[in-house]
Amino acid sequence: MTKSQEDIIFQLQPTTWQEYKLLDSGGFEKLEKFGEFILRRPEPQAIWDKSLSDLEWQNSANASFLKDKNSQEKGEWILKKGMSERWFIPYKSPQLNLTFKLALSSFKHVGLFPEQATNWEYIALKIKQLPVKSPKFLNLFAYTGGASIAAKQAGADVTHVDSVKQVISWSRENMEASSLDNIRWVVEDALKFVKREARRGNIYQGIILDPPAYGRGADGEKWVLEEQLNEMLKEVNKILDKENYFLIMNLYSLGLSSLIVQNLVKSNFPETLNQEFGELFVPDAFGKKLPLGVYCRLASV
Repeated sequence: MTKSQEDIIFQLQPTTWQEYKLLDSGGFEKLEKFGEFILRRPEPQAIWDKSLSDLEWQNSANASFLKDKNSQEKGEWILKKGMSERWFIPYKSPQLNLTFKLALSSFKHVGLFPEQATNWEYIALKIKQLPVKSPKFLNLFAYTGGASIAAKQAGADVTHVDSVKQVISWSRENMEASSLDNIRWVVEDALKFVKREARRGNIYQGIILDPPAYGRGADGEKWVLEEQLNEMLKEVNKILDKENYFLIMNLYSLGLSSLIVQNLVKSNFPETLNQEFGELFVPDAFGKKLPLGVYCRLASV
């Protein structure tokens, strides 16, 4: 069905993923179950009250992240006995059968953004719908590669771009754990890579970009989302197939709304009709909806 450019679509994570649950949220924190372990992490958007008591949070969490007083991002994990610093969890649905390695990082991340599962499903569906054998798929700011391995399993020729070597290695582990191979790994600044691909005339049928608010390229290139996103979309437009395509963009930045994303997309991709804009969120066990970024999707099919 063709969707108008004014549609706002709210996407939930697929309910088929039993290995992940958002148990509670509030008090600027979230309590999550990843496979056999329960984690307690900061969450700046959870400004409401918790549903469970502080004692219930303390008793249930296998690991809790304690922020460094001198840093907004860094900190350390406090582990209970039996908690592993690295473990694997499966993701299974009618379309996909993937495995991810999780690990406790000093920046509170674990190597997986569960709300992106809805995009993995979308990617798999669109790759199968495209009238192209082995469509070329590009994952920009690719992190640990959830979208990359989903696209690969669906039959795409995948290029994975990230500026951090360590997360490229992590992505490779996810690929191998999912019994996949032959993903092209690129350690480079995403904008620099896209500009070079445009000069070379390379075209992709599927592209996803999930840029951070701030970042550094492999050679120290500076990335500031508000300053460079418009330029990035102009360059992405040059390498996106004009007939058979899909594009996904996710933004997790408190200063950007879905209306800003809508304006950016309408100005850079004015000819596309199948456009969706909205928020990604995950509901906790008590029905509170935790917002986890804005998104857009464009597709020829």
